[in-house]
Amino acid sequence: MSEERQGAIDRASNGEGRRMNIEEAVLKRYERAARKVEVGLCVPVSYDRSLLEVIPDEIIRKDYGCGDPSRYAREGETVLDLGSGSGKTCYIIGQIVGQHGRVIGVDFNEEMLGLARKYRDTVGQRLGYHNVEFRRGRIQNLTLNLDLVEEYLARHPVRSVSDLLRLREFEERISQTHPLITDESIDLIVSNCVLNLVRPEDKRQLFSEMYRALKRGGRIAISDIVSDEPVPDHLKRDPELWSGCVSGAFQEEELLRAFEEAGFYGIRIEEMRSESYQTIEGIEFRSITLTAYKGKEGPCIERNQAVIYRGPWKQVVDDDNHVLQRGARIAVCDKTYQLYSRSPYQDQFILIPPREEIPLEGAGVFDCSRESKRHPRETKGMDYKVTQSGSNGCGPGSTCCP
Repeated sequence: MSEERQGAIDRASNGEGRRMNIEEAVLKRYERAARKVEVGLCVPVSYDRSLLEVIPDEIIRKDYGCGDPSRYAREGETVLDLGSGSGKTCYIIGQIVGQHGRVIGVDFNEEMLGLARKYRDTVGQRLGYHNVEFRRGRIQNLTLNLDLVEEYLARHPVRSVSDLLRLREFEERISQTHPLITDESIDLIVSNCVLNLVRPEDKRQLFSEMYRALKRGGRIAISDIVSDEPVPDHLKRDPELWSGCVSGAFQEEELLRAFEEAGFYGIRIEEMRSESYQTIEGIEFRSITLTAYKGKEGPCIERNQAVIYRGPWKQVVDDDNHVLQRGARIAVCDKTYQLYSRSPYQDQFILIPPREEIPLEGAGVFDCSRESKRHPRETKGMDYKVTQSGSNGCGPGSTCCP
């Protein structure tokens, strides 16, 4: 073998290059943090102390995060925690969703998974039910169950290219037949200071996987670190800064745009710390918590519905580029009308249904190029000519007027 070829193999096997350094640095740092508490990996967060009482102290001490996405869980839901670490968020949410809910934690780090799984029976016995489980996988690939891969490798070690090809075939097969997380099976996805640890080339897939796993109408609650300015390349190449939740941080607008491009709607910043987590070369890094929803896809059907934006802004633009003027009757399709009737919009609009409901099977296609305002006659009916006096008007003997 030539020296040049041997050198290339040695460099690759030693993990040289930015691609390997990032993932390896993250893995090793959190392995250490699972064995011994690392104070610098977290932002102080206040939790409901009553939800911490059943959780062993070791889990609490070795939890690393920058927010509390658990507060967005609801009773009975199926919740997925990406990068579940020591398991604290999962055990908190397990109490919120109750015995009829379910919590799945996904992490790549064996040390952290071992810590989380170590106390699963203990927490379950204290609660009186078991509704939390932990699975090994990469959060940017929620189809591949790495526990199954480990079992396969124990029986079929890779010693040749042919062995490697058979491993790849096995991974593809189990991703289809036994996915780590099945399509549209999750009500809520949470994550606490983990998305920034994913390699840049995998981040688009990460958002796509979140979207795939959520049910229609499902939502996300994500706490993470963002930067107020773009992070320069020389900081991105620093594995220590990357594994410390700094140099892999999304720029503020970039994070929201990534969710938007993946198809989420109703994206809202729930909390953004005023104080910075770290400041490096004048760039401020701080924690943010945001929520977003899945389910705005579908045909545009005309059912003569209108909405009125309440204000306070003079006008707003939604995720489908509808311009909604304050106080104006705006024509919308049935899909948009239904979206505005629930979170996070329901308090911002007055919904105006047609006087005579149009059945879905008899509805036509909504004209997205039409004038945005809807004439009241479209909802009342063009032949609506009723004349009616108020039945509760003021008059002699009335108690409604002074």
